[in-house]
Amino acid sequence: MCAGCFTHLLADARLKDEQASCPGCRTDISRGNCSRNLAVEKAVSELPANCQYCSCQYPRSKLEKHKTEECQDRLTNCKYRRIGCQWRGPFHEHKEHEQDCCHPKKSGADITEALDVIDLKHKEELELFNHIFNLLSFEKIGFADIQLRPYRTDEFITRLYYESPRFTVLNQTWVVKARINNNDREPNLTVHRQISYQIILKSKVNTSIDMNFLVMKGPYDDVKLEAAVKRFQFSSDSLETDYYEFPLVTAAECNKLLAARNINLRIFMFQVQK
Repeated sequence: MCAGCFTHLLADARLKDEQASCPGCRTDISRGNCSRNLAVEKAVSELPANCQYCSCQYPRSKLEKHKTEECQDRLTNCKYRRIGCQWRGPFHEHKEHEQDCCHPKKSGADITEALDVIDLKHKEELELFNHIFNLLSFEKIGFADIQLRPYRTDEFITRLYYESPRFTVLNQTWVVKARINNNDREPNLTVHRQISYQIILKSKVNTSIDMNFLVMKGPYDDVKLEAAVKRFQFSSDSLETDYYEFPLVTAAECNKLLAARNINLRIFMFQVQK
């Protein structure tokens, strides 16, 4: 069983509150009782597999290089993509297309729109970088490594949710909660899964606290998260943030989180001074 299928099985079992089992022999499986079989991996790597582009057979160990570097039918983009060309086709046709591509012959005014899209994306990335850089100059900064543990609701059809133990940052006590697909009753029936989180202030406060926070993966974790800074003003009447989606790079990362025993996170908090 490949790593992706193994992770998906564990994630489905977590969502259904069941013990994961092998689809072949029905033996119970978990991260604790399964290990890589290097001998089988080596044997499988020599078995033939079809290229998804040209349908030719190659040993699995060489298939990836063939698909990315050698296959004449692999999909490729026009080299003038940056100035607006949307062509995408087989590699063996790209030279002929590029010779006839109309985009190099366009005027500067015609390609401005495509360049504006690239500039906008770069501007957003730069603004995020500068925002985080400025937050690091705040006087009051704190962070904590937390574990979100899985629990079940008391409803007839239970729902999975996660909650962290209480932790202290900047002399305040906090809790983080998380839910799956916005509390959808049967998230196991869809491949489009997402986890959203909420930060709750447990301390009593007399004045409002304006807080920026940044959630990152925990130490030794391999889940891929993008940077996303959120801001919320806590007060005695507003102790819970809205739910924010984890900025996962791909949907497969959600299965990694669900398959793990706990979700390990590192949360940074930056208090805005009045």
